[in-house]
Amino acid sequence: MRAMRFAVIGDPVSHSKSPVMHTAAFRALGLPHTYEALHVSEDELFAAVERLRAGEFDGLNVTVPHKQRILNFVNEVDESAALVGASNTLVRGLDGRVTAYNTDAAALASELRALGATAHQEASALVLGAGGAARSAIVALSVFLGYARVVVRARAFSDSELADAFRLDVTRRLASAGAETTISTETLEPKREPFAVVVQCTSAGMIGKDSGRSVAGAIAWDYLSPGAVALDVIYAPPETDFLRAAAGVAVSGANGLGMLVEQGAVAFQLWLGVDPPRPVMRVAIM
Repeated sequence: MRAMRFAVIGDPVSHSKSPVMHTAAFRALGLPHTYEALHVSEDELFAAVERLRAGEFDGLNVTVPHKQRILNFVNEVDESAALVGASNTLVRGLDGRVTAYNTDAAALASELRALGATAHQEASALVLGAGGAARSAIVALSVFLGYARVVVRARAFSDSELADAFRLDVTRRLASAGAETTISTETLEPKREPFAVVVQCTSAGMIGKDSGRSVAGAIAWDYLSPGAVALDVIYAPPETDFLRAAAGVAVSGANGLGMLVEQGAVAFQLWLGVDPPRPVMRVAIM
């Protein structure tokens, strides 16, 4: 069997647990493949995709801040990535053509269900951030879980034109999937609203970034709905200011480790056509 080569590309990327997770899955299945983390700047993004297209790699994962821009460099965009407007998984075909997929949205929905979030056509949800992870969360909440309203708060929305463009683009994509969720955009201010779900999708709190206090302070925690849940896509460190704030008001919360395993498992299937050992992958990153 030929040893295949995979990687995750991002900036930063040294914190990523994907290499140890996928390596554990390869070993458990007796596969000779390798997986590494590659620091790739914005200027190097095209070259990274060219390395995949040329066969130096057999598949790539994409992490912050490249999940949206990567769509400019692929040959095809799968429906999963087109719906979100962002990709976290690139698959190389036998002819060298590169297709972009999104496995984040389904993984997010799975994690939210595990936390206790259920499909709710009358409840509102809050998403923090305006990048690729935030777009995945919006799709998870609207298409997969059927929330009636999703509020998106981000620093960038102090620019009203940018906020309007984001809202219109997301609404258009959701409409293509038949979702009727109302999307609202706001700046990072803790307005009092009884959200049933809060998803933190910025890099705030990540190792190498700021402490995350700004996003934790963007929520009026005492006004969340009874039984509300909170998910932070950050997994390094395992506990952030956001999750500590959630615990302080007895809101059930989780970090991004479970989401990492699930999105990685779906990517594994896309690359190899094999269902990976999820328990092994989870143990490897604990």
